[in-house]
Amino acid sequence: MPNTTVTFGELMLRLAPPGFERFLQTPQFVATFGGGEANVAVALAMFGLPASFVTALPDKHPIAEAAIGELRRMGVDTTHIVRGKGRLGIYYLEAGANQRPSKVVYDREGSAISRAKPGDISWEVAFAGAGWFHITGITPAISASAADLALESVARAHALGLTVSCDLNYRKNLWKWGKPAAEVMRELVRSVDIAIANEEDVQMALGIQADVDVETGSLDRGQYQKLAEKVLREFTNLQAIAITLRESRSASHNGWSACLHNRKEFLLSRHYEITHIVDRVGGGDSFAAGLIYGIRVLGSHQEALEFAVAASCLKHSVPGDFNRVTVDEVQALLKGGGSGRVQR
Repeated sequence: MPNTTVTFGELMLRLAPPGFERFLQTPQFVATFGGGEANVAVALAMFGLPASFVTALPDKHPIAEAAIGELRRMGVDTTHIVRGKGRLGIYYLEAGANQRPSKVVYDREGSAISRAKPGDISWEVAFAGAGWFHITGITPAISASAADLALESVARAHALGLTVSCDLNYRKNLWKWGKPAAEVMRELVRSVDIAIANEEDVQMALGIQADVDVETGSLDRGQYQKLAEKVLREFTNLQAIAITLRESRSASHNGWSACLHNRKEFLLSRHYEITHIVDRVGGGDSFAAGLIYGIRVLGSHQEALEFAVAASCLKHSVPGDFNRVTVDEVQALLKGGGSGRVQR
């Protein structure tokens, strides 16, 4: 069994109207939990790999206890979660359909993790028995102290010899505390081995311009090779960068694929047309988890990339942040089992 993968970030309560309703169209919300790094840990646990999630949550808080219980139920180790002052972050999601886009409203100011600071988490203890550490660009966007803690985490992981992956995950509505995203993220990525991004992440989180148009329905994949090469030239510590390619035809219909550059070759995945999207939130996290699984378990970067894209494709059919699919289900799609026929 491979060593544990540790992920670190914010765990939030997710409140969403049922189905595709607008906010408070009826006075109901469906309550679940989610957050980029927690989503990765859950997906890895579903794939059968040991996963541990680290965060800061309020002490003696019933909803925080429920969130921890949900992670445990999914097979994620929660023993290194620390407790502190602050609240549990919340985000509201209104699912889009057809030409109406999805909408996210954050209510996370003053959360326990936004108040956490370097020294609050014993990384040597959290990383004991671990082989991989995953973080995203969301955590350093939360607050200045969370950014310092994120920088501390990747530095310690790197020093201890863990493979470090980072999904750049630029969130313009979160970078409000002072420093621009690129100033923080460029420092953080210096301790990273595997970068995961889309074209906007590269431009906004790293300040590297891409000659790609994110608003069109189709993508020039040749430009993505040039973009990946730009990143690898500037960050010589990176072993590889994976870039997801989403062609947004509508909120309900996306083209989906990805590429990976490992300094030796530029790889492209199979392309999927995803129609009738149920929930695309967590799709990128599912890709990250699939890539980590693939690199750790499968035989080649091409196989890892294909597994990641297929796992993320399936996530678009699953409500909630968590990708509740198994390795066998991903492999079935890779073998051409995407017809949706009833399994009896």
